[in-house]
Amino acid sequence: MTRTALDRIRACAGIAALAMQQIEDELSADTLDARQLAGLLRELQHAARPRDGAFGFLAQLLTVAAGRAERLAPGRDGDACGPLREAAAHLTATAGLCIHRAACALDSGGESS
Repeated sequence: MTRTALDRIRACAGIAALAMQQIEDELSADTLDARQLAGLLRELQHAARPRDGAFGFLAQLLTVAAGRAERLAPGRDGDACGPLREAAAHLTATAGLCIHRAACALDSGGESS
């Protein structure tokens, strides 16, 4: 990877970290009630359109990395790509389901997505 590509990735990760810090601040606000928290969790998870939520975007990045790892190291029995695909699946399936359940517990009358 060229230095420029690494710099771009670092800059993007820094922007993402700032965005996540802002989300954390919103989640920590004393004025946040259960229904609002449920809404924020639903935004992060997006059950109806998983790729549109934060977890979906991260899962997509891991899937792309897995595809690249598979092309770079074919025949290694998925040593690199397998764990990356598994991590992506956990984000969209396992973590997604847990977040959905938490949002429903906080606001059972909210969105059913």
